[in-house]
Amino acid sequence: MTGTIFTLAGTETTTGDSEWVTPGEPGWPSLAQWDELNREVDGRLSRVRVPNVADAETQKLLRNPFYIGEQAGLTQISGWAGAWRSAPSAYVVAAKTATDIAAAIRFARVHNVRLIVKGGGHSYFGASTSPDSLLIWTRRMQTVTVHDAFIPQGCLAAPVPAVSAGAGCIWLQLYQAVTGRFGRYVQGGGCTTVGVPGLVLGGGFGSFSKRYGLAAASLLEAEIVTADGKLRVVNAAQDSDLFWALKGGGGGTFGVVTRVTLRTHELPATFGSVRLDVQAHSDQAYRQLLARFVALYATRMFNAHWGENVVARPDNLLQVRMVFQDLTRDAALAVWQPLIDYLHARPGDYAGIESLQVNSDPARSFWDADYNRRYAGDSVVFDDRTGASPEDFWWSSDSREAGGCLHAYMSAWLPASLLDEEGQVRLVDAWFAASRQWALGLVFSKGLAGASPAVTEAARNTAMNPEVVDAFAWAVTHWYGPPIFAGMPPPQGASAAAVIRVRAANAMAVLRTLVPNAGTYLSECDYFQPDWQRAFWGANYAGLLKIKERYDPDGLFTVHHGVGSEN
Repeated sequence: MTGTIFTLAGTETTTGDSEWVTPGEPGWPSLAQWDELNREVDGRLSRVRVPNVADAETQKLLRNPFYIGEQAGLTQISGWAGAWRSAPSAYVVAAKTATDIAAAIRFARVHNVRLIVKGGGHSYFGASTSPDSLLIWTRRMQTVTVHDAFIPQGCLAAPVPAVSAGAGCIWLQLYQAVTGRFGRYVQGGGCTTVGVPGLVLGGGFGSFSKRYGLAAASLLEAEIVTADGKLRVVNAAQDSDLFWALKGGGGGTFGVVTRVTLRTHELPATFGSVRLDVQAHSDQAYRQLLARFVALYATRMFNAHWGENVVARPDNLLQVRMVFQDLTRDAALAVWQPLIDYLHARPGDYAGIESLQVNSDPARSFWDADYNRRYAGDSVVFDDRTGASPEDFWWSSDSREAGGCLHAYMSAWLPASLLDEEGQVRLVDAWFAASRQWALGLVFSKGLAGASPAVTEAARNTAMNPEVVDAFAWAVTHWYGPPIFAGMPPPQGASAAAVIRVRAANAMAVLRTLVPNAGTYLSECDYFQPDWQRAFWGANYAGLLKIKERYDPDGLFTVHHGVGSEN
C-alpha cells in the first residue's frame, strides 16, 4: 500500500510501502467476509460516509466540534500541513460493547487490515484517521457511573469516590455529572469535547493540574481489549504493568480502552478567571512588562491555586488568560495588585489596564450550561443545531481548533529553577527574544512544580516523563489554518503558512537555548519532534517498550510516535 501526506504547497506526496492490505489488492477481505463481521457485531459495521464538505452549510458545521464528533469520517483536527490529512476509513464498527471491539480486532489481525481507533478524535498526530482502514469508533459508549465508594477488582485498597466513563465520553459529560450533579471534581482536560480515555492515556492536563495533578494519576482501573482480542480489567493488582502503561503511555498503542474509572476529588468553593490584554508602547517597556509578570508569578502565583496561560506576542501585546481555584474575587485581585499598580503608574508606556476582568464563580456552576448561558457571555459557544442538547457547549477559545489544520505546534517544559533570581533574567531574555519571532505562551497548568508533594508523587507513579514534576510551566507556540478535510480544495496562502512555521520554529529555538534537551507533553507537541521517545517519556520509555512487546508483539496498534512505532 502507499499512503499520502499533505504538504505546505497543498499537494500530496507518496510515502513508502505499508505492510497492510488495501482495497483491490490480494488479501483484501471479500464482501462476504465483511458481511460476516457485520453479523458478529450485530449490524454495527458500515462503510464510512463523509459529509459533502463542498456544501456551504456543512462548511459552517465543520467549525462545530459536536457535529464533527458525530461523524465517523471526520476528526477534530483536519490535518497537519506537511504531515497528514484527515481521510475516512473504508469501514467502521460503531462499537457499543467490548465484544464488538474484540470482533473488530480479531478481523483486522486475521485479514491484515489497518486498524484505527477513534473516541473524541482530537489527536494532533492523526492517530484516529487513516484511509483504507477499519475504524473502531467508540462514540456510542457513553455510560457514566458515579461511585460513592469504589474498589478496583482484586485490590485490597480502601474504597474511594470515583467515576466510571465509557470510551466514547467527552469531558463535558463527566464534569456535568461529577461536579454539576454530585458536587465533586474529576481531573480532566480544559477542552470540553476531548475524549476521556484519550486524555488519560496521554497523561492528561487540565486547567487545575497544580491542585489535582495528572488525569492519569487519578486512574483507578481500566477495561481494555488487547491485540489478542482478550478483554482485560487492569489496575494495580491485575496486569499492573499494562495498567501503569495506560497512565500516560499514549493512546491507540496498547489496545482499545472501553472504560476508565477515575478517582474524584473534593470540589473547591470557587473556580475563577483573570483576563487582561496589556499593550506596551515600546520594546523596552514590553521587556520590563514580561519581567514584572514573571516576578509576580514566582512570588504570588507559583502554587496550586493558579493555572492556564499567558502569551507574549510580536506586536508587544501580553495576553493573560489565567484561571484559579478556591479564591474569592477579592483574593485573586489582590494577587495581581502589584502589576496593576505598576501599569497605572506608567500610562505613557502601557495601554489596556481597563481590559482587566476578574471573575470568581461557584465551582459547582463552572460547567453548568444554564449558568454559562446567563453569565459567561462570549466565553462559551453553544451547539445551536436543531435537536442539539442544550447542555452542550465549548469554550470560545477552543473554536479555532474545530476542523482546523495545524501548520506549527512546538512545545517544551520549563524547569522551576528558572524562577529563581538569576533564572528569571534568563527566562525573560529568552521569552522576549522568542516573541520577536512568533507568539509564545507559558502554560502554568501543564507543569507540576508548585503542586503539593502528594500530587507530584502520584505523577511519578505514571508513565509520563518524570521531567513534568520539576516543570513550573510548559512553553508553546502554534498556528492553525483553515480546514483541509478530504474533498475540500487545498488551502490558499501556502507560502505564508511556510513562513509561519519557520517563525514559530525560530521562536521555540530561542526558548530552547534555556532548556536544550527539554521534554514535552506527548499529546500537544511537534509532529516532527526529534528524539521523541526521550522527550515524551524519558527513562520510562524502556519499560513501556517491553510492555508493548508483551501485549502487542506484532504491532497491530501503531500510531505516529507511539511506543514501538519505530519498529
